[in-house]
Amino acid sequence: MIDLRQLRYFVVVAEEEHVGRAAERLHISQSPLSRQIAQLEERLGLNLFERSQQRIRLTTDGRTFLTEARALLTHANRLESLGKRLGRGEEGGLCIGYIETAMHANVLPTALSAVREVRPGVHVALYNMPSSDQLEGLRQRSLDVALVSEPPSDDDPDLTYRQLLEDPMMLALPAHHPLAQVERLTPADLQDLDWIGVKSSQGKNHHDDFVAACIRAGFTPEIRLEAAEPYTALGLVAAGLGIAMTQKSLNQAAYPGVVFRELPWLSFTMPLWAAWHRVNLRPLVETFRLILTHTDAEPFTGSTPDNVSARSTVTN
Repeated sequence: MIDLRQLRYFVVVAEEEHVGRAAERLHISQSPLSRQIAQLEERLGLNLFERSQQRIRLTTDGRTFLTEARALLTHANRLESLGKRLGRGEEGGLCIGYIETAMHANVLPTALSAVREVRPGVHVALYNMPSSDQLEGLRQRSLDVALVSEPPSDDDPDLTYRQLLEDPMMLALPAHHPLAQVERLTPADLQDLDWIGVKSSQGKNHHDDFVAACIRAGFTPEIRLEAAEPYTALGLVAAGLGIAMTQKSLNQAAYPGVVFRELPWLSFTMPLWAAWHRVNLRPLVETFRLILTHTDAEPFTGSTPDNVSARSTVTN
């Protein structure tokens, strides 16, 4: 890793083209400065300067390196300034991890809209990640808040959480499918049909949990296709390529070629949890957390919420 101090020394020497004047400008002696420049060249395996008794000049490679070094130092200064402002809670950004359910159920977009109302200048970075990676991101402090399908354990020393929703599932059928005319479906109706599965970041056990729930209900799904996310699966259903299980919270009106049916006898839901680090929440992160886990509303049951609310009790 390049030492930023050495880069700063290099830039000053390049600008002065004289080690003595650069040392005066940096308020250090010439010998340590020359040593730092030599160490930088050794690390890079590159001659940055042509040296003579009177002065030193940048090599062609040195001029190229100088341009990039200045850009990096400028960014480093901006990053330091941003960090100080973040620490004071003056401004800054949010780094949020999420799974698809947070988007499809409108939980994350609604919460972000609420944040923008109180902090219109906030910068938000969103990362679609598996739940396990998000929890590790919280521990490493690379994420501020995680929206996951599998929360941390109750005795986790670093993280805590709250459940946001328990999204029921519905069966999606092609509109021309014979079962689309049946109001009350049974497990026997779904046996030996072609299913469309969904590969998602819900968690490593999501697929197995779905199959296990179907088996408990009395049938085994024959998954012939797998889609990357629910809306793709619904597009495949509309094309008549199979049937799929999807969250009730999805915008069903967006797929006129698909018929949805509730399966009250299938015990399978799509949970969503918010998780965060227990200590040192920045003011902006705390604001977002409070918006996300507001407790004045009833538990979410699958329809698009008017506001984002916590749907369970705090576990810490």
